[in-house]
Amino acid sequence: MRMTPAVLRSKIAYVSMEAGLDPDIPTYSGGLGVLSGDTLRAAADLHAPMVGVTLLHRQGYFRQHLNEAGLQSEGPDTWNPSDFLERLPIQVTVTIEGRPVRIRPWRYLVRGITGHTIPVYLLDAGLEENSAFDRTLTDHLYGGDEHYRLCQEAVLGLGSVAVLHAIGHSPDMLYHMNEGHSALLTLALLERRTKGQGLRAARDADIEAVRSHCVFTTHTPVAAGHDVFPMAMVRQVLGEECAGAIETMGCSPGGTLNMTRLALFFSRYINGVAMRHGEISRDMFPNHPINAITNGVHAITWTAPPFQRLFDRFMSQWRRDNLYLRYARGIPLEEIRAAHAEAKSALVAEVERRTGVLLDEKALTLGFARRAAVYKRGPLLFTDLERLKRMAREVGPLQVIYGGKAHPNDQPGKAIIQEIFKAADALVGQVRVVYLEDYDMTVAQKLVAGVDVWLNTPLRPLEASGTSGMKAALNGVPSLSVLDGWWIEGHLEGVTGWSIGNGHEPDSTDEVASLYEKLESVILPLFYQRPDEFAAVMRQAIAVNGSFFNTQRMLLQYLTNAYFPAEEMLQVPADSIP
Repeated sequence: MRMTPAVLRSKIAYVSMEAGLDPDIPTYSGGLGVLSGDTLRAAADLHAPMVGVTLLHRQGYFRQHLNEAGLQSEGPDTWNPSDFLERLPIQVTVTIEGRPVRIRPWRYLVRGITGHTIPVYLLDAGLEENSAFDRTLTDHLYGGDEHYRLCQEAVLGLGSVAVLHAIGHSPDMLYHMNEGHSALLTLALLERRTKGQGLRAARDADIEAVRSHCVFTTHTPVAAGHDVFPMAMVRQVLGEECAGAIETMGCSPGGTLNMTRLALFFSRYINGVAMRHGEISRDMFPNHPINAITNGVHAITWTAPPFQRLFDRFMSQWRRDNLYLRYARGIPLEEIRAAHAEAKSALVAEVERRTGVLLDEKALTLGFARRAAVYKRGPLLFTDLERLKRMAREVGPLQVIYGGKAHPNDQPGKAIIQEIFKAADALVGQVRVVYLEDYDMTVAQKLVAGVDVWLNTPLRPLEASGTSGMKAALNGVPSLSVLDGWWIEGHLEGVTGWSIGNGHEPDSTDEVASLYEKLESVILPLFYQRPDEFAAVMRQAIAVNGSFFNTQRMLLQYLTNAYFPAEEMLQVPADSIP
């Protein structure tokens, strides 16, 4: 699946506030960053004409510490960039609050399955020439106050354009804004179009020219999740010229800069991250043509070693072409069970190493690992503790593994973790519950492969997509999930997993009843009494969902729908196509 020369002559800049490039590089907080890393890994596999841009985040996101009651505290996640990255011998300058802020890029190479590499540039403001405050702007991922965030987003947006031009990438670069954090790059592109005459000199033709080079993906299905900044602060940070242009373009409703609206205004292609999320986004922003490209995960990264070896034996081309996972339906059930047993054993060993708790490898194990946020409803499973105890006692043993961080400023999210710890104490001796501290990519790789069922309980319609269940599916782990985000598309009842509720208007009482009914009457009996039938569901999860919900398919959709649509490809000169 290598790109043709006709496609390779163009370049794409994938710009994201966070990127999960390596488990040892803490430049990601969760799903958005891991998606960015997976996208870049798929680009390297496909030889796609892409580069990545993000911030260096010298202090990472944070290290999570949980006490015996589940109270979260945070510490810096420091790392040494020179251990992983190449510092490039160039510097650029952006203006923030009227001051010149110097930025230096570091380069990381994402290597694909054939050895092809994609460069990722990590922007660093930690230079001696900068003020003490400016040096911190590339320290903390999602840290600081509103003012810090706007300054940081200026470094990302304005700095990405300046760095790519300084390095020598094509001035005709197509910019893919992964969420609104990078939207200020549109103003940098517009300023280049006006050749230093200022944004007020921009004509409609200049705006259209910028729009022709911008693609935007929104990930947030609720208005409160979109970055907004008071226009007074925008004037202070970006200057009167930028603030005036933003107001003129109608991107400042209610006297605030809405980063999503700025990205929408300047993008020729816009998409949500699941079919349902596309519908929600069109309702939120009815004046914009919003499409949908459902997220995926990088198959090689998230498939555990025993399943990699199994797929290599039965579908040798699956790494090059993930569609071959469709033929997993021909793998004998005993082979599926054996690979899963090995993955589960590795998870049990990792849990014991981290917590000292020895889990039962033969007990049905549920996995739940998401950012600790109220809408994800992590404690929903514990609504009726007595019923959980009874089903574990009468139908079959049950154990649960949790993981996930709450944002340092999210007190309700922190309370969610404490609630899970409290439920775990109440279930001691009857249902084992473990919460894994400091959840990261390394732990995730073992968890999504080693549990028996992946649990997901978001409040609809707040799950834009979700990717954790996709990672689980690659390892034959079916989902038990509310019908929201990607699961609306991936769910086949009793085939790829099970639904919680009926997918109509959310009613937590009905969803709790459905959750317990599926566990007690369907999943636990299937697991303990009809293991072949359970293994058949595992196999279908790989064949149906693993073969589709991957970043290889996702990136090909971006290439054909967003980056190089067919009507543009038809204009490629015939002599440029071999």
